[in-house]
Amino acid sequence: MKKNLLLLALAFAFLQANAQKFDKMDKSPMDRAYYPANAALRTFEKTDAKKKAAIPKIRVTYSRPAKKGRKIFGELLKFNEPWRIGANESTEIIFMTDVVFGGTDIKAGRYSLIAIPEQDQWTLKLNTLLDGWGNYGYDASLDIASITSPIQNSKKVIEHLSMALYETSEKTIHLKIGWDSTFATFPIQLK
Repeated sequence: MKKNLLLLALAFAFLQANAQKFDKMDKSPMDRAYYPANAALRTFEKTDAKKKAAIPKIRVTYSRPAKKGRKIFGELLKFNEPWRIGANESTEIIFMTDVVFGGTDIKAGRYSLIAIPEQDQWTLKLNTLLDGWGNYGYDASLDIASITSPIQNSKKVIEHLSMALYETSEKTIHLKIGWDSTFATFPIQLK
């Protein structure tokens, strides 16, 4: 009887282990950009002051598709159409403090980002719909703020969609988004 129970338990464990397969590696892995950039590593700072200075104020989570020889803007991504700024899930931004985004006061919280690329500028929209997949659930009536910025040409091709957050002046943070040979920067004011 004990032998049968042991065999049954082993068979059940084997079936459970095989049933819980992991997904394959995504072609567009998820990444994060922080402000300050060292926020994720703040526990390694040597002093309390440096640890405090590295407390995150903004975090962007996005997927990083590759160019793979394709022409991105105007072809893969049509001009004047909403774009989730990446692949897979919608790109999300978390403000850990109140900010000003495109002249609009925004409370600390979690939001999605949508871009409308045009030939010479991008409009970045802050939206309240969360946990979306691509643009499929995008609802423009849930946009709460926007910033329009001229595009710039990159000296080097940016193979994978990339984002960075950096300070340009006291309490002014820029979100830089680049892919292919194009990038744009969007100012965000910390309150």
